[in-house]
Amino acid sequence: MSIVLATDSLDLQHRIKAATDGASLHLPLGPLPATPDALLEELGTAETPDVVVLDAGTDPEPALVLAEAFDRLYPGLSVLLVTDLGAEVTLAAMRVGVRDLVHPAAEPADLHRALTRAVATARAHRRDVAPAEPAHPSRRGRVVTIASPKGGVGKTTVATNLAVGLAQSRPSSTVLVDLDVQFGDVASALDLEPEYALPDAVHGPASRDTMVLKTFLTLHSTSLYVICGPKSPADADSVTADDVSRLLQMLATEFDYVVVDTAPGLSEHVLAVLDETTDLVLVTSMDVPGVRGLRKEMDALAALGVPAESRHVVLNMVDTRGGLSVADIEATLGTRVDVLIPRSKAALESVNEGIPLLQKQSRDPMAKELQGLVTRFTASWEAPPASETGREPSPQAKAKDRASGPEPKRAGLPWFRLGKAHG
Repeated sequence: MSIVLATDSLDLQHRIKAATDGASLHLPLGPLPATPDALLEELGTAETPDVVVLDAGTDPEPALVLAEAFDRLYPGLSVLLVTDLGAEVTLAAMRVGVRDLVHPAAEPADLHRALTRAVATARAHRRDVAPAEPAHPSRRGRVVTIASPKGGVGKTTVATNLAVGLAQSRPSSTVLVDLDVQFGDVASALDLEPEYALPDAVHGPASRDTMVLKTFLTLHSTSLYVICGPKSPADADSVTADDVSRLLQMLATEFDYVVVDTAPGLSEHVLAVLDETTDLVLVTSMDVPGVRGLRKEMDALAALGVPAESRHVVLNMVDTRGGLSVADIEATLGTRVDVLIPRSKAALESVNEGIPLLQKQSRDPMAKELQGLVTRFTASWEAPPASETGREPSPQAKAKDRASGPEPKRAGLPWFRLGKAHG
């Protein structure tokens, strides 16, 4: 026995029977049982079915309550809901673990397809493996992580603008995840008041089913999807590193770009993010503590085996009047800076308004450089990322650099404070 139908409609019973070639079991016509155990008792067998089809009728509430109980007590079982309410009940159904919705007038062929998917999913869950026919069997989006060793360098500003720019280039392609689990402020930066936050997205049915997970995303006006950080630091305790890994893996099967804003440093959560990262954007401000901190983080990442070719170095709030030059910073880091974002008065106004510069279509020089960062990811996968911004030197220039070594320091700059570059 694999499929059980609970309905008071004889017509639906006949169509389910036709869709399953008579292999389904139908409870006596009438109201839905009050509990999963009551339903199974009516079957007169101890065997648990693969699929239970619940006819919601005119009042979906009893069916939703029963579906939630099945999801809690029998997580390896798929529940299908028969309803014609469509969008009115979709979100509620997905949140209580309903696998799929079918229309009361669905033809046997449509019912057969829905039931086949549900049976395959149930049996795959019981084997504790992925479903045999995933929605996107070979799809893997880019996980772009924004990181920095210290706060106050504009990391969230870079993350939100990058995510907005990617979403504008290809609508509905991008999700932004706030994984500064204690003090994330992506919601503030995008002027959002989310109904759900990170803890909701990593627990319950959302942690097992991408269809359910999507119902916990917040949609921004730019067609960007967002998972906002916990509403209080205390809520962060419920989110583990394993939760983070599973969440990013699921999102990468559904979106072309998963942009992740992390907390400063290399916490357990950040290390979990790095394991799933395809592109790492390292952000620092143009000051001695920021540059020295980034050098230490880059050394730590190298020790962890994070490949240098996946890295994009962003120098934010560029202002040479502070006594440092880009050449000084590049020599200290031991690598080139890929994107130079100038200091801008428009940035503060943008943050206070909750409207990223790229959303405002600003002509500010900062917006131009942020758009250049976006271009690094919207260009062809085969194109070398550095060449997309014009920062990658020619082979001849590389050879010259190797022969001559780092650019010599300039008189008057506080070179000794940065420390000697390594490697």
